Amino acid sequence: MSTKKFAKDSVTIMTEMVLPNDTNTLNNLMGGKLMHWMDVVAAIAAQKHSNRIVVTASADSISFKEPINLGNVVTLRSQVTRAFNSSMEVFIEVTAEDIPASKKIMTHRAFFTFVAVDHNSKPVRIPDLEPETPEEIELFEGALRRRQLRLVLAKRMKPEDAVELRSIFNLDITK
Repeated sequence: MSTKKFAKDSVTIMTEMVLPNDTNTLNNLMGGKLMHWMDVVAAIAAQKHSNRIVVTASADSISFKEPINLGNVVTLRSQVTRAFNSSMEVFIEVTAEDIPASKKIMTHRAFFTFVAVDHNSKPVRIPDLEPETPEEIELFEGALRRRQLRLVLAKRMKPEDAVELRSIFNLDITK
């Protein structure tokens, strides 16, 4: 499939309110509930890009920077950052808003990877992604490094084959 799609076409925004059943004993949103919401919003973005059924392949570096409190309104924004053969990386950014206090903060960022599959769960080719804005270009360019790091950590790629990571770790494989 040689057609290209734009990152903006996959943008997905989801809004939830933190209710008592979503919280831990400190009245903060449970991490597992947030990860569920992140998986849903990212999967929708991946489906928009691929026009296929998608399955989650990985969830990277979910950092819990700020707690999200009971009653906060949570907005999750996702978009595809790069497409490979059948997989694609999706960036998710989460904000929490305390509406009565007029306070809004960015709480989480993460990268998820999805694979597009057919009805027999076999990977299928997806459209390429063409970034347009400076932010989209930066995310696109970093996606290959993040992908290679994921593959090395999962022991699905040898570190010496991770060409994009050599400069980060000062690897010289000619020695």
